[in-house]
Amino acid sequence: MDKYALIGHPLGHSMSPLIHEKLFALSGITDYSYELIDIAPEDLAKSRPLLEELSGFNITIPHKTAIIPMISEMADSARRYESVNCVRNDEGAFTGYNTDCDGFLRSAELLPLGGKVLMIGCGGVGRMIAIEAALHGAALTIAVLPSDVKTAQLLMAEILAKCSEASVKICLISDIEGEFDLLINATPVGMFPKTNACVVSDEVIGNCLSFFDVIYNPKETLLMKKARALGKTAVGGTSMLVYQAVKAHEIWYGGEFRPEDISKIILEVEAEVDKMNEEAAK
Repeated sequence: MDKYALIGHPLGHSMSPLIHEKLFALSGITDYSYELIDIAPEDLAKSRPLLEELSGFNITIPHKTAIIPMISEMADSARRYESVNCVRNDEGAFTGYNTDCDGFLRSAELLPLGGKVLMIGCGGVGRMIAIEAALHGAALTIAVLPSDVKTAQLLMAEILAKCSEASVKICLISDIEGEFDLLINATPVGMFPKTNACVVSDEVIGNCLSFFDVIYNPKETLLMKKARALGKTAVGGTSMLVYQAVKAHEIWYGGEFRPEDISKIILEVEAEVDKMNEEAAK
C-alpha cells in the first residue's frame, strides 16, 4: 500500500483528504492511504523516519520552509519561493515542489494575468501570486494596509530581483485609483465566518474587469458576489485548492486528469464547504 499524508500544525478540519480521495479514484488507485499527521515544529526534524514511510506528502503551515533541510532536491517552483508544500519520496530521497503556484496559474488561465493587476495583500500566498503575476507580464499594483507597507516593499524588491523589467508599485488600500483588468484578493477578508466583509469598496469593484479570490470558504465571498452581480468574471479559491492537489498527483505517480473531471471535483468540494458551514451555524 502506498501511503500519503498532509503534515502541519495544528491541523484542524481539512479538505485535503476529500480532494485526494477523489483524485485517487479518478486514477483507479484503491490500494493507498491518505492521512493527516499533526507534527509540532519542534518534532519535525526527528519525524524523518515517519516521513520516509510515505510515498509522498503535502505540507502546510508551519513546515513549508522548515522542511527544506530534509529535501534532497528542490524543483524550480520550490527554489523560486524557498517554500515546499509537496514532496515526492524516492527511496528516502525527498524532492520538494511548490504546487501552490501551479494551482493558482491553472485557476487563473482564463483571467488577464498579464494586464493591469491589482493585488490586495502581500503575505503568505500573496507573495507567490505577486511574483507569478510579475513573471507573466502584469503591471502590478500591490495595495496594503499601512502596517504592511514595509512587507510590501520587501516583496517589491524581491520581484524586481527576479524580474528586473517588472512593473510594480505599492499603494494603500484606501488610496486605490484607476481601472484594472484583474483584482486579486490575497487577504483573509471575507472568509467564514466573517462573510459580510469585503476587502475593497464598491467603487473599486466597479473599476475592475475580473476577479480572483484566494478564499475558498465560503465558496463565493461578498467580493465575488458583488463582482458577479455586475456581470464580471470572478474565480474563487476552491479551484486553486483542487488544482494544487492535482499537481501533487502528477508529481507522485504521473496522474492524468480530464478538465471536466476536475471541474466536477471543484463543485463537490464547494458543496462540502456549504454543508460544513450549515452544520457550524446550527
